[in-house]
Amino acid sequence: MSRDQRKLLFVCSRNRLRSPTAEAVLNGVETVTAISAGTNNDAETPLSGDLIIWADIIYVMETAHKKKITRTFGELLKDKPVRNLAIPDNYKFMEPDLVTRIKSKFPEYFS
Repeated sequence: MSRDQRKLLFVCSRNRLRSPTAEAVLNGVETVTAISAGTNNDAETPLSGDLIIWADIIYVMETAHKKKITRTFGELLKDKPVRNLAIPDNYKFMEPDLVTRIKSKFPEYFS
């Protein structure tokens, strides 16, 4: 991984649809390494402090996710930007409209 590689963490509730789609889409960008996780205990990959420490920027899908990770991992978030992508939970994994919506949130990579 090069020095200018961006490490992006995508968070949704169960880590089954939205955040894994964002991970797949952004991992297609040469200068990005993306990982996804979920805030729920039954998430495919549960969010952990190690993932938060690893990430340069954390992207959540909803305000509720930001509140939950701030409550759980507040100390680790001191110098970490947490951005809300405002993507509702009404998409399937890799659904074309979801892919388009994710790409629209990252014009620096998909112009």
